[in-house]
Amino acid sequence: MRSTRQAPRLRHGLTEASTDPRLIEMWWTRWPAANIGLRTGIVMDVADIDSAEGWHGLTHLLGGSLPAGPRVRTGGGWHLWFRPTGFGNRVHLLPGLDWRGVGGYVVAPPSRHARGGDYRWVRRPGDEPPGVPAALRALIEGPSPVDVVRTPIAHPGRYARAALTAEAERVAGAPVGSRNDTLNRAAFALGRLVGAGLLDPGDVLRELDRAARFAGLGRVEVRRTIRSGLTAGRRMPIDAVPGRTPLLRA
Repeated sequence: MRSTRQAPRLRHGLTEASTDPRLIEMWWTRWPAANIGLRTGIVMDVADIDSAEGWHGLTHLLGGSLPAGPRVRTGGGWHLWFRPTGFGNRVHLLPGLDWRGVGGYVVAPPSRHARGGDYRWVRRPGDEPPGVPAALRALIEGPSPVDVVRTPIAHPGRYARAALTAEAERVAGAPVGSRNDTLNRAAFALGRLVGAGLLDPGDVLRELDRAARFAGLGRVEVRRTIRSGLTAGRRMPIDAVPGRTPLLRA
């Protein structure tokens, strides 16, 4: 339960979530004007859309329509419910789109939004939320560290430079709805080369920044995504020793 200003009423927040009717009745008696917080990752995961850009980006990603399923109009956007994926929270999947999974929560109707307006059902829950479409699930999963190129790298330095050019071109040409994800995956892949000492992080940052800005992404979003992807990639550098099979994204 939360106050109308979104501060948790319970000392330990979502970890005290309960389905015990007697406990919930006690909470309502004590805080009759409180908002409702629902823990995600158990019965449902939620796509949290907080802008029109997020709505249009997700619609484009899913081929022009959104799945039928529970839908909430929030004070500034929408919540779409899906069957649990087992993944945790994800932020900035697309501009204006976050994911609430294991370890997360959402505010539910008929709560009052901090910026005014009520949470209300557009489509109420039925027997079971829909599954997550493949394109959206790929965004949630993020780049995989175990996709393997079976051919050894004969000239690692030359390969790294070619990879930088290819990833920058991929980012620059990414369609609306997949630009941020493409940038994240490119930063991760190139970060693995940076971690192996094959690329300079400054060069990667400049090239991806230029490509992402060309694609239409905003400066703050671009820098945040690149740094996040590079950091993750550098923690898993490739084995670039000639004659061995490196781990690289195909």
